[in-house]
Amino acid sequence: MDIRKFKDLFAQRIMFLLCLFVLNIAFLMAFGLYMRAKPILEITSVGDLLFSLSWHPSEGQFGLASFIAGTLWVTIIAISIAVPFSVFTAIYLSEYCHKKVRNTIKPVIDLLAGISPVIYGVWGIVAIVPLVRDYLMPFFSERLPFFPFVSDNYTGYAAITGGMVLAVMVFPIIISVAEEVIRTVPFEIREVSLALGATRWQTIKHTILKKAWPGIIAAVILGLSRAFGETMAVLMVAGSALHVFPKSIFDPAYPLPALIANTYGEMMSVPLYDSAVMLAALLLLVVIALFNIAGWSILMYIGRKER
Repeated sequence: MDIRKFKDLFAQRIMFLLCLFVLNIAFLMAFGLYMRAKPILEITSVGDLLFSLSWHPSEGQFGLASFIAGTLWVTIIAISIAVPFSVFTAIYLSEYCHKKVRNTIKPVIDLLAGISPVIYGVWGIVAIVPLVRDYLMPFFSERLPFFPFVSDNYTGYAAITGGMVLAVMVFPIIISVAEEVIRTVPFEIREVSLALGATRWQTIKHTILKKAWPGIIAAVILGLSRAFGETMAVLMVAGSALHVFPKSIFDPAYPLPALIANTYGEMMSVPLYDSAVMLAALLLLVVIALFNIAGWSILMYIGRKER
């Protein structure tokens, strides 16, 4: 065999093996977490673990319901805030913004993606916690005194605080993906709509968004996966109160990532503690993987359709 062909084949095989290794990391992580979670799954049903509110490791009770509820509260709040801001920002950048202004704004948005979660957490403590404690909580408590889901906790460390901080953290992902998807809509579609007498907003609303909505949904799903697994910033501002089932956005929330980060050092002293926390990590991994697969599948479908 020619030495050049041998080198080319050798390099190809090495790169294939490295690619295969990277692709298998997720499966190896899932398998490892499952094996560590297996002891508790053998003695307790999945339903009891997921839907029980009782978290007393010293008594062998490992109900994850309150932590799952905290994760859902924080994630839903974050996405509810992030989606309208991000989508309208993406529309402005792709349809209204001057090229020079866009080239100035996009690096700032990318900068938001690169900021450490700890910085977001500190910002949340300094700015968002006082906002929630001094303004939002009293506002709802005074004007809706009989509203059953308004908490009497006025510390400001609550699910809504974590959701607001998390919303800012997912802005860059949703904005970047949504803006790229909107810009891929053929320019001819815009010209036809404008030529028929539609205004620019009518063109965006009835033509461009109708064409781009699968990609926007994919952007939201990718942002959702980031929000679902975020740990440090949420841990710092959401309250992290054990044995508290959050019934409202003003109750303290203890999401699953915060549980794993806070209790991992304690688990060795209590039997099955390790398995319970590994099960929480496995649950997070599976949900985030499903979100990412769904989001990227939609984007790949759009790409194939455009070609």
